Amino acid sequence: MARYIGPVEKIERRLGVSLNLKGERRLAGKSALEKRPFAPGQHGQRRSKLSEYGTQLREKQKARYMYGISEKQCVRAYREASRLAGNTGENFMRLLEQRLDNVVYRMGFATTRRLARQLVSHGHILVNGETLNIPSALIKAGSKISLKEKMKGNEQVKRSLELTNQTGIAAWVDVDREKAEGVFTRFPDRDELNVPIEERLIIELYSK
Repeated sequence: MARYIGPVEKIERRLGVSLNLKGERRLAGKSALEKRPFAPGQHGQRRSKLSEYGTQLREKQKARYMYGISEKQCVRAYREASRLAGNTGENFMRLLEQRLDNVVYRMGFATTRRLARQLVSHGHILVNGETLNIPSALIKAGSKISLKEKMKGNEQVKRSLELTNQTGIAAWVDVDREKAEGVFTRFPDRDELNVPIEERLIIELYSK
């Protein structure tokens, strides 16, 4: 299954949870999930009990859609997490948070991870002074992330940074809003990640 590029609010309605896929629209209270808190389609308001597999699959879908990763990338993250010391679920979430597109999003340079991915893939992001256009690149603690000079005056970027006054910035990044640059200071602890994902169920699904 390839990365999803369709209407994202339908995904949030189907999964029944906000995945921060619409950014400013969500902050303004205009998300489709708030207006219609049920699944899309003719029978969207019917509720059926999920099987154990269905529950595990839904958690995987949440992670995939929230972080914008393909099935192949999700499996790769699981395999890498299982090789690392410590809790596999926490390692899995840490690897997703280390992705460059996610770090750019966490620093407030974009209102959504999808927009952050565009900034990276279009070559607008510097990592330790060098252009890096691979959204899935894993960022090491202590790395400096900055926007190229021509993008610092971009209205969308400026608006995104303004919104961080309302939403706040992650505790594990240190951002200079005026210079549009920051440092990925450390890896986040699991309890710092305010994400509606039960990674334990994802690990159980992949470990079968």
